[in-house]
Amino acid sequence: MTDPDDLPAAGTAVLLREGADGVEVLLMRRPDRGSFPGAWVFPGGKLEPVDRVDGAPEQDDARRAAIRETLEEVGLVITDPVVLSRWQPPVEAPVRIRTWFFLASDPRGAMRFSTDEVVDATWIAPSEALQRHATGEWALFPPTWMTLRELVRVESVESALASGGAARHFSTRVVETDQGIAYEWDGLRLETYSRPWRLRET
Repeated sequence: MTDPDDLPAAGTAVLLREGADGVEVLLMRRPDRGSFPGAWVFPGGKLEPVDRVDGAPEQDDARRAAIRETLEEVGLVITDPVVLSRWQPPVEAPVRIRTWFFLASDPRGAMRFSTDEVVDATWIAPSEALQRHATGEWALFPPTWMTLRELVRVESVESALASGGAARHFSTRVVETDQGIAYEWDGLRLETYSRPWRLRET
């Protein structure tokens, strides 16, 4: 079995802006192939050699990857993203990549899509994105769903960025129940066999 600490890493940027009815987040839809086919995700991707600095913590390399990937995928230049969370994949995952999530404010530039990696992108309230997933209109993966659920509670971009800075670690476990597959983290279970998904304390 692979050492849980010996995994490739990735950086993901959770971009926020003030919308007419509260905080909005940038989500983009992946093509129906490759990683997360057809799903709505945050900009991001695996670390590349250009992101690595000798002796730097993985978190800092992942931050550089999140900045680079955001520029490559949607054409936006973000600065000083704040770490939010770290996601350790389950051992059952066919491709295992440890992913760091960072919060960043909207740089207010015009979006330019990478047509190979992005089908569509939109600014949307976290609650609306969760509702579209609940009805089956959108596909989300558990880390995206969990992040959006937390963002529903934030009152402003400023307060969201102020609450970051220390990564919350999620080590994902897959659990088979009589109803179907669920995902567990310390003290939490996400029941993905229900529609809408349900998060419960364990």
